[in-house]
Amino acid sequence: MRRGIGATAAAAVLALTATACGGGGDEGDNGAKGEIAGTVTYWDTSNDAEKGTYKKIAEDFEKKHPKVNVKYVHVNFGDANQKFKNAAGGNSGAPDVMRTEVAWVADFAKLGYLAPLDGTPALDEESDYLKTAAGSTRYEGKTYAVPQVTDTLGLFYNKRLLKEAGVEVPTSFADLKKAAPKIKDKTGATALYLRGDDPYWFLPYLYGEGGDLVDATAKKVEVDDAAGAKAFAAMKDLVDSKAAMTDSSDGQENGLKAFKDGEAAMIIDGPWDIAGAREGKEFTGDNKDNLGVAAVPAGSKAQGSPQGGWNLSVYAGTKNMRTAQEFAKYMSSAEVQKRTTEEISLLPTRESVYEEPSVKKNEMVEFFKPAVDKAVQRPWIAEGNSLFEPIRGQVDGVLFGDTSPEDAAKKTGDEFRKLLKGYK
Repeated sequence: MRRGIGATAAAAVLALTATACGGGGDEGDNGAKGEIAGTVTYWDTSNDAEKGTYKKIAEDFEKKHPKVNVKYVHVNFGDANQKFKNAAGGNSGAPDVMRTEVAWVADFAKLGYLAPLDGTPALDEESDYLKTAAGSTRYEGKTYAVPQVTDTLGLFYNKRLLKEAGVEVPTSFADLKKAAPKIKDKTGATALYLRGDDPYWFLPYLYGEGGDLVDATAKKVEVDDAAGAKAFAAMKDLVDSKAAMTDSSDGQENGLKAFKDGEAAMIIDGPWDIAGAREGKEFTGDNKDNLGVAAVPAGSKAQGSPQGGWNLSVYAGTKNMRTAQEFAKYMSSAEVQKRTTEEISLLPTRESVYEEPSVKKNEMVEFFKPAVDKAVQRPWIAEGNSLFEPIRGQVDGVLFGDTSPEDAAKKTGDEFRKLLKGYK
């Protein structure tokens, strides 16, 4: 992850930005006015279950605008970040519009690779966006993306197992720990599968103790405050007390399997795994109503889960700025968000879409809207992605080694300060 731009790279970015601002063509192709026409290359980073719908939606933009050719390109999520940086940095092959993970926006914007969208056709009905979703589109006072999809983590629970154990859905980790012996005694299942392999899953514990990673406004590292140590300790306590099972390998696959097979009564997970959970014996056939989703449990101070999702960004070097802006506007519109909820159960970023009858009754919305309402904005800084790796190592040390929660918090903070210049 870059922590800054050297003199040569900075000059290159400035040159790229200047070229982008100049447009490289006439007003009809690049300005805020003019005909919507020409070719727009769109990089879609959606998953295999979603990409067919997004390709059809892109083709429908062509039907609305016959003079436009949308070149749809599916790019694997794992490759997309570096692939875009390579293309944009080399000023060759970058898409006009890209489906951008929320944490990428600030990074790309800092590098000069994204076009500011304030005052352009791309930003339509801005007040309709969820506050948390809109927050991820901004960097240093400017808007560099439009929100497309939001998500967060929730507590998946097995209704049958909780009923057999005679326990309610826990609203706090303390309640979960208290209920764990009854769940084990009555059903044989472990209360929770705790993901210890992915640092994103550390955040509900950190927020639950009233903490955060950093204060970007004050340029202060916060993860090594008392709340950070308590978050590591909370995870360790759940595992040590046998309230939770975990492992250090593939928590995505192993955790979902344990939940699907009824070995774990609960798991903290996201909307992307609803379909996977439905494939398990606990949630198919006669058991199809057995799956429940609630907001993540609270810690000792608060309750919250990280905001995730996807935005749409316009490349600063596009030769077809006007059409690219209109395409981003369309792909983030209420019309399209309603369609993607109906067809592939994605969570909208527009308040108005949640009022649509077909959206209100959608299972995914019923499950996750309460969790989305409690989602916490992450620090939208260029180095945001790089903050996760130090957490990963320390969670591993706490859960599977002999690192104390206090040392884990301190070491994480030390690593953050190496990554974040000027932070105290």
